[in-house]
Amino acid sequence: MTTKRTILITTHTGRERAVESARLVINQLVAAGLNVRVLDTEAVDVACPGVEVVPAGPAAADDAEMIIVLGGDGTLLRAAEMARPSGTPLLGVNLGHVGFLAEAEVDDLTSAVDSVVHCRYDVEERLTLKVIARLNGQILAETWALNEVTVEKCDRMLEVVAEVDGRPLSRWGCDGVICATPTGSTAYAFSAGGPVVWPEVEALLLVPISAHALFARPMVVSPRATLAFEILPDTPGGELWCDGRRRFDLPSGARVEVRRADVPVRLARLHGTHDTGAPFTDRLVAKFDLPVQGWRGRVRP
Repeated sequence: MTTKRTILITTHTGRERAVESARLVINQLVAAGLNVRVLDTEAVDVACPGVEVVPAGPAAADDAEMIIVLGGDGTLLRAAEMARPSGTPLLGVNLGHVGFLAEAEVDDLTSAVDSVVHCRYDVEERLTLKVIARLNGQILAETWALNEVTVEKCDRMLEVVAEVDGRPLSRWGCDGVICATPTGSTAYAFSAGGPVVWPEVEALLLVPISAHALFARPMVVSPRATLAFEILPDTPGGELWCDGRRRFDLPSGARVEVRRADVPVRLARLHGTHDTGAPFTDRLVAKFDLPVQGWRGRVRP
């Protein structure tokens, strides 16, 4: 006796196009004989017959083969919070602006779902970050991030000392500091002047934000490194953000430690055409509209 394959669908219900796309995906999967699961917070908006409705939360992804996410990167980051505990792969369909985390574009929706139905996909693991904030040894926050961890000012400039592997690196008067993963290198870190890092490269990025210092360049460090940021005592406090979703207050004197987490986020990669399952280089060119006119490629005999 075989267990029926289950796919969880989550969508940005504030966008009509996302809701319409979700209905198309659900109908295609149901027609192919798969069990489709939707969150109770989205079921009324999606309003498709023949689906399993489950409470929103990490348990929604239990025993699911995959979560198909329709929306932008923010929607996928929200879905990652459900998927990470169970290790359920995420497949993003971009309905946002850039959508670097998405595997497919909405125009290729039918093809992408067909790849899922016929199991034409692989799963890759993306490095995540473990974050602990303390004040005088007392834990203020303990959380994680897929894209980036940022220590940011509230109202006034931060005075921060950065540390790598237990050794002080530099002191900055700045708007903040970003610690990013390769996955997050095309997000906030990129906007702050950081480098683009290919997803298969294992590394951590350290990017100061508007730092008033001679030495304030973006840095790439070992994935085994531990980074720490200390807000100097008797200076204004700040705030801690993880993936732009989870926020915590950081009082004066707080210390934030960031290292590689033990639990990754798993992303599905489709087998297919230029539009689905495209190499990261092609994705970079398409998302940033990079000029490649004149390229001839390798000369073949």
